[in-house]
Amino acid sequence: MKVVETIAEMKRLREELRRAGLRIGFVPTMGALHEGHLSLMRVARRETDRVVVSIFVNPTQFGPREDFSKYPRQLADDCRMCEGVGVDVVFAPPVKEMYPEGYCTFVEQTRLTDVLCGAARPGHFRGVTTVVTKLFNIVAPDVTYFGQKDFQQTVVIKRMAADLDMDVKVVVLPTVREPDGLAMSSRNKYLSPSERKDALCLYRALQRAEALVKAGERKASVLMAEVTNFISAVPKAKIDYVAVADPESLAPVNEIGREAVVALAVRIGTTRLIDNAVLQPSTINH
Repeated sequence: MKVVETIAEMKRLREELRRAGLRIGFVPTMGALHEGHLSLMRVARRETDRVVVSIFVNPTQFGPREDFSKYPRQLADDCRMCEGVGVDVVFAPPVKEMYPEGYCTFVEQTRLTDVLCGAARPGHFRGVTTVVTKLFNIVAPDVTYFGQKDFQQTVVIKRMAADLDMDVKVVVLPTVREPDGLAMSSRNKYLSPSERKDALCLYRALQRAEALVKAGERKASVLMAEVTNFISAVPKAKIDYVAVADPESLAPVNEIGREAVVALAVRIGTTRLIDNAVLQPSTINH
């Protein structure tokens, strides 16, 4: 496995792969890897010829009072994990390589980034779309893999790739959970033991919403109220948002008539966690 720190070297490697006729699978990450990331890499390993993983804590997607400085960084451990699942190249550039002095160009998407996490974290998705565009340009993957836990991000990236005619297939894979249901996240490391228990309210609230829909509930307002009440019963939980939305437009849904997503963001102590569940048509009684 090669670890590459410069854009020039990554481009040189990618051109070698292209000339050899090899398909590149790409998993962009911010490091602090866990089983959720590794599951994406394993699928990339099966489906493509060479797997590239980026490890880059992207400063442009963090707000001024967010956790950029304390975000977990463990490059040596991350590289060992990548090697263990058969990754071929780790691209781990320093910040000055991605954003050299004088950098002033950004990719901005409208509409899809004004709601949910975008409303709560102004500028966040401008940072995401910019860095992902740069990474796609540098790595030139045939296929890229994202996890459903970051649901809004997957919708944003898919739309960006389509709108800007990017020659990459965006694959979204299911959220990977701990045995008790907590969605795997690099930020779970911030939770104290008691907060870790409290964090289960996110998944259990989503399960409650799914059960209500299965039982015949159609009104999004009822689902949102149930989820809100469930989470609010946990003293350390502070709701950022609870929403029921169209899974493509992210527009609010009033009645569950077809597939919808229930998404939420909750602070447990000082740690902001997100999760979601897709309400499939098969779970809806017609």
